[in-house]
Amino acid sequence: MALYEHIIIARQDIQPQQVEAITSDLTKIITDNGGTVTKTEQWGLRALAYRIKKYKKGHYVLMNIDAPASAVAELERNERLHEDLVRFMTIRVEEHEEGDSVVLRSKDREGRPSRFENKDGGRPPRFENKKPADAPAAEAATE
Repeated sequence: MALYEHIIIARQDIQPQQVEAITSDLTKIITDNGGTVTKTEQWGLRALAYRIKKYKKGHYVLMNIDAPASAVAELERNERLHEDLVRFMTIRVEEHEEGDSVVLRSKDREGRPSRFENKDGGRPPRFENKKPADAPAAEAATE
């Protein structure tokens, strides 16, 4: 069987409990067709890069799937018919990522400095476009 990463985006106006129900229905489709869902991550309500069907946000869910291609085809067929799903994408991978995904790890940054802070907690110095100290002398020599 092949390994897949499958991401779905559900409408922004449904409840998180409905997203969990949709995810369990999709998991059942995979298991009924001879596959397994090894990991499911709820990424929550996130902003979309651009509007899709007049929605600015969506509930994201990542599923790691170990299933034959026919099971994934059946999953995608059912997703096309589902009105609460805005988009979905399936990618075949060589191996599944261990632990949390990059998205969940970036949410889990408590205690670490942000990219705009030094290790001391302060902001890094700004770089200004200053001329070198001998620049006025060089300008005077050219005149």
